[in-house]
Amino acid sequence: MLGEYVSATVVSTATNFIMEQETAFTRTYRTYIKLRETGLLELKFWHSNGVDSTWDGGKVARGSMPGGNWKIESAYVAVGGMNRDGSIIPGTASKVSFDGKDSKEVVPAEQFWSDPVLLDLPPGQELVFSWTISTDGGRSFPYNTEGILVSAFEADGHKAHEVQADSFTASENRLVMPAFIGYKKQVKERVVFVGDSITQGVRTLQDGYEYWVARIADGLGADYGIWNVGSGWARAYDAAADGSWLAKSKQGDIVAVALGVNDIDIGNRSAQELIDDLSTIIRKLKQNSEQDGVRVILFTVPPFNFIETREAVWRTVNETIRTSPPEGTDYVFDIAEVLSCPVPEEHRIDSKYMSSEFDPHPNGEAGKQVADAFLKWFRAQSL
Repeated sequence: MLGEYVSATVVSTATNFIMEQETAFTRTYRTYIKLRETGLLELKFWHSNGVDSTWDGGKVARGSMPGGNWKIESAYVAVGGMNRDGSIIPGTASKVSFDGKDSKEVVPAEQFWSDPVLLDLPPGQELVFSWTISTDGGRSFPYNTEGILVSAFEADGHKAHEVQADSFTASENRLVMPAFIGYKKQVKERVVFVGDSITQGVRTLQDGYEYWVARIADGLGADYGIWNVGSGWARAYDAAADGSWLAKSKQGDIVAVALGVNDIDIGNRSAQELIDDLSTIIRKLKQNSEQDGVRVILFTVPPFNFIETREAVWRTVNETIRTSPPEGTDYVFDIAEVLSCPVPEEHRIDSKYMSSEFDPHPNGEAGKQVADAFLKWFRAQSL
């Protein structure tokens, strides 16, 4: 699917929500993204018009739900200034086209590529992607909702071409981006990280790139293609359904699966149900991967301060992963061991790694510790 292109960023643009508005609108979305390399880059954007993973209880957005009808009125890439205030550097914008056209009508469940576009990105600067989207109302485009990890802005109307920030206001919880931001690059290996908000990096510093996937990417360097498809609220059964989300994971030579927290929590899955879902994911990856000889790394389930029944499920699942992982698992990485309190409180995340006093999402320091442990482990495996 991705061919000569690898992910240009560690930012996850996996989708877990969908736009639903009664009236028609035209709106511009502008996002600042740190790329893994700078200089003259050949970029290409791929999109999948569907929801990857279930949000909350699934009343609005469910895994593999198709998007609706919408239109890309125009799209641009540009270089952003250091302020991330909604503006772009004058003279740096290049138009993004689709099959030679400036606009693109998108239909439910459609998957499509942009044409290649060149961008000369100076060191220390960020890519700015701007696109104007219109809908006739109703259910339309998928996006990611959460406390977003990068600076993003919105403006009513056709504003994708605008240089100044005057029309734009900051978005707190809506990341509207293509599903894949690629650049032409030969790499040693493509590594895909599929997981939930902990993989995505939720609750770490905005624009800080301090979550563990970002730090692992820095440690491995640009010779490894890293695609983060972590998605807030995601469950293993979303991936096991073998829809659009797992299709992304199948692009990896190495696929790291880090799921289970939301299955145990809001999903209320039993230990056997979760193990069965993880087994299905691994079997599907092995059977249907676009990469020959794909290797699967299965993570233990991170500690998330579960109690009572959920704690028992967490313990059972992790013991199974450590001692008798699902068939097809090539390697096990014990993320829980890195983040947990000492025995017998190992079901709890060490307080110094919590994003707040009441929130067990890992913070930036946790990202550093996990990345350091993973990189040491990864190199020892000769992967």
